[in-house]
Formats: sequence, structure tokens, C-alpha cells
Amino acid sequence: MEKVRVRFAPSPTGFLHLGGARTALYNYLFSKKSNGTFILRIEDTDQTRSTEKAIKQIIEDLRWLGLNWDEGPDVGGSYGPYRQTERIELYQKYAQELLKKKSAYYCYCTSFELTDLREKARKEKISFRYNRRCRFLSEEEKRKCQKENPKPAIRFAAPLEGVTIVKDLIRGGIRFFNRELDDFIIIRSDGTPTYNFAATIDDYLMKITHIIRGDDHLSNTPKQIQIYKALNLPLPQFAHLSMILGPDKKPLSKRHGATALFEYRESGYLPEAMVNYLALLGWAYDDRTTFFTKDELIEKFSLEKVSKNPAVFDINKLDWMNGHYLRKLSVSEFTKLGKDYLLKRGYLTQSQKGDLVWLEKLMALIQERVKILKEIPEWVDFLFNSDVKFELQALEKVLKKAEARELFSKAYQKLEVLSHWGKDEIEKNLRGLCQEMNLSPKKVFQPIRLVITGKTVSPPLFESLELLGKEKTLERIRQALEEIS
Repeated sequence: MEKVRVRFAPSPTGFLHLGGARTALYNYLFSKKSNGTFILRIEDTDQTRSTEKAIKQIIEDLRWLGLNWDEGPDVGGSYGPYRQTERIELYQKYAQELLKKKSAYYCYCTSFELTDLREKARKEKISFRYNRRCRFLSEEEKRKCQKENPKPAIRFAAPLEGVTIVKDLIRGGIRFFNRELDDFIIIRSDGTPTYNFAATIDDYLMKITHIIRGDDHLSNTPKQIQIYKALNLPLPQFAHLSMILGPDKKPLSKRHGATALFEYRESGYLPEAMVNYLALLGWAYDDRTTFFTKDELIEKFSLEKVSKNPAVFDINKLDWMNGHYLRKLSVSEFTKLGKDYLLKRGYLTQSQKGDLVWLEKLMALIQERVKILKEIPEWVDFLFNSDVKFELQALEKVLKKAEARELFSKAYQKLEVLSHWGKDEIEKNLRGLCQEMNLSPKKVFQPIRLVITGKTVSPPLFESLELLGKEKTLERIRQALEEIS
């Protein structure tokens, strides 16, 4: 059997989004499952929009996910170069071959003329298709046009009758009537290739066996098949992935939140969680299993189990899954990752940065609660800010209670006398206060939690007081007493 060769071919006109990341992942899993080759190709022929910054970010994001390629712009390979701007001569060669076969022709129409045709189609409320004026020019007319426009574009001469059938590994056979397809441009007037032509030539020359991509490319596939047939090239197999929708069942976009992968990376999602979640956006091994390692995904992945239906992106499920992976980390690993988010917020002092014992105690308190690393500063801000931000409605409710003055006064006395400031001693004295005042632990601990942390939900109370320190703890209780007064 022919060795599987697949490619992920992003256009660097923007950052890698979730849909592109999922496409890259499926290509990667399919190639590894088949002991094949995974290729990264940069389709950068749109020079007005492509940027080096986007290329660098795409490569970084794919590396972060662990989707390492066997051939690509930075690792080389036998079928390079792997950037389309470095392959222009190859496209010119095959365009000339199509011209010789009468499967392509020069188009002398100006941008103004084409704009008029598009405007006419818009007014008539019909889809724009080029009227093929230049396809049927006489030789004399061609010579005249050549003088007027010495840098024409090249259009593909699409079949005028019959059908083009896309045999899709996910969707089955899809028929396209040739009369409804266009004579599309393959080489622009500036000599650069268009997407459909460059991608087809590259896929052939790079010996791509399976083209796995989003279904937004489905309308391009019959055009590419026609190019393969016109050049007598072998067809690869196609598989088109359904789009990813937002919770409102509309195409995923910025109105649903972040769509660029690096935004999730910066927010503190783990690559293991992102790979696991993206794999399940359109594929399922069974109706029970949720968590997979990358090796397990490689072992179990198949295109047969990829759904034809659109996948719905659920940020809450992603958060829950990321929290699962965070809890699997050791405390030292979690501390190493979380420390950066405290540093960015400016929370850690020089002494705290180097105090790993204190920092790991802190991180151990919140590891079970954090779903995304960027949440860490919000969980522990009361340890670093001198002015605590209170949940005001809850605070007013606590301070108005009849026993509030007595509670805080006695809590102050119980904690002030502690010679050793540790969580066990703090807990023992505050539990003693519950018995002394004949109040439930909740009625004692919750008001203290609120005036110390500003929140009704916080890390464990006694450990929090230990990390905050005796002086700051007493000061906040004293402030509560002053508010009551």
C-alpha cells in the first residue's frame, strides 16, 4: 500500500484558530496511526496579508500542542521548499502545460471590467461567474488584447458539461454540475498562483495521499479535481471536516470568545487538555470515554468515527477538562506554571519569588479549585493586596448581624495570643470559639473568611490565615470591628 502522507497547510494571514488547530490535529493523528508522514506547508502566496509574525505564531502554537511535523519549512524534507513563495517557478511550469493542452487560457480582463461584471451579478441577484469572454477570443483578438494588457492572468478552462464527483471519506459521494463551476484564475497578472492551483500542484509534488481539511474548502475540491484530471495526475483521497459552531449554533467567531489558539495558551490552558478537547470536537471513540492521552488518541483515531455533523464548542467543558489536567500535576509542576501568572500581576515580592516552600503551600491550597491558570491571581489576591476587594452585599449582611461585634472581638483575642502561627493552632482556637459562642462553624468561619479574603468562596480558611500571617490577619479583623463601630 502507498505510504500515507498528509499535510496541514495554513495561510499565515492571521493566527491559528481552533478550527485550524483541530484540522492539524486530525492530520497528525491520522498520519501517526498509519505510520505515515505529517507535513507542514505554509501557503503564503497572498503577500498583501501574509506575515512573518503569523508564520512564527502558527509554528509556536503547533509545537505547543505537540504536533511535530516530519517535513516542513524549519525541518526540511525531500519535497521542499515548504513555503509557497519559494515554489513560484513550479506553478508557472504547470500553468504553461495547461495552456499547451488548451485547458487554460490568458484572461485580459481588467479589474475594472471584472468589478462591473460582479456588480451586474449583484444587481441581478445571481452568483458571479466569469463570462468566459477571453476563452473564445480569436487569434487576432488575442494579439490586440496582448498589446493593451501585456500582463494577463491565466484562467483554467473548466469543463462546460457533465459532473465532477468528490468521493469524500466522511461524507460519501458529492456531485457538482460543471456548468455551475467557474473558469477560475490559476495565475494572477502579477505571476503569483491562486490557492486552488498552488495547493493542487503542491499536493501532487509532495505526494499527498489524503487531504483532510475543513468543509469550507468543499467548494474548492471539484476545481482542484479538474486540475488533477487536466494534467493527468493521480487523485488523492479527500475528507472534509464539519465546521465548529458556537453555543448558539452559529459559526464559531470572536463573539463567542477567543478563537485564536495562542489566546487559550496565554490564559493558562494545558496543551494536553487542548489536544484532548479538540480531538472530541467532531470525533468520538465511544459514548463513554472522555479523557485520552496523545498516544491513546493516535491508537484509537479513525476517519470513520468523524461526524458529518457540526461540532459545538463548549467553553465550560473545556474549562472542566483543563481543571482535570491541572489536578493531575504535581504541586511543584503546578507551582512552576502558576508562578508566572502571579509574576505578571506583580504579586510576588523578591523574597516570595525565591521562597518555594511558601509558594508551594499557596499553590497546594488552590490546585483543586483552579480550572485555568489565569484564575490563580483572583483566588489569592487577598494575600498580596493591602486593600481587599469585598463582596459588598455579603459584607453588609455580615456586619449587620447582632453577634458580629462579639464574634470579631473574640476571634481577635483568640488569634492574638497564639505564639505559633500555624494552621493547626488557628483551627483549634477558632473551633473553640464556635463552642464558646454556641455557634455553628459556618456562622463563625464564613464571616471571618469574608473580612480576611473579601470573598464568600476562598481557599481553605486556616491555611489562608497561616499564609497571610498573624499581623495582616489581625489588622483585617480590627478593620471589621471599626466598620461595625
